Amino acid sequence: MPVISFASSKGGAGKTTSAIILATELAQGTDIVLIDADPAGRLTRWSTLAPLPPGIEVVTSQGERNIQDEISAGRARATFVLIDLEGSASRLTSFAVSESDLVIVPTGDEQQDADEAIETLAQIAMEGRARRRDIPAAVLFARTNAAVKSKLEKHINSQLRGATRVFETELHRRTAFSSLHNMGGGLRQLDPSEVNGIDKAIANAQAFASEAIDMLEEVHHAQVA
Repeated sequence: MPVISFASSKGGAGKTTSAIILATELAQGTDIVLIDADPAGRLTRWSTLAPLPPGIEVVTSQGERNIQDEISAGRARATFVLIDLEGSASRLTSFAVSESDLVIVPTGDEQQDADEAIETLAQIAMEGRARRRDIPAAVLFARTNAAVKSKLEKHINSQLRGATRVFETELHRRTAFSSLHNMGGGLRQLDPSEVNGIDKAIANAQAFASEAIDMLEEVHHAQVA
């Protein structure tokens, strides 16, 4: 079963939010195991705020000695395993990346974010060489403006898209996305009377999930070709 990791050498890049969004969308049709492998525990905290959407199980990793067994166990009982990794290089991150069918690298539209994304991609490539396998990875622009971008943001966005594989879909700064960390659950569990723009957030999340599935299918076809 596919394993998707969310990795970034920079904290606050949007890993946990992106993992929650993808998990809750995929769970509309199948079972998901979410592994919280970040010592900050934001994913675990999210899971305690409200009942989890049906089909989602959250596992708090017990560390580098256990992560591979946790991934294997997740594969045995769910269609997708998603891993929220810590914002730094570590043996745990290395082990999880090496088990992944796709590594998603969230980033923003600022130069420092783009630099960190390139550094993370380099680390993933090094891990692939060490394991003698190609580890598919793609950058995801998260926390971007839904309105018109500035010239600098457009420039950074264009540069990164020209240098590596990037999701066409961007996860914009939305109240609904940030509200997940305060209220728990998924987008469809949010109260429209308390949170604005839920419909647009769901459409944004659906596009992201659809593109992630397409990427996994491309990876599979390339591996069996």
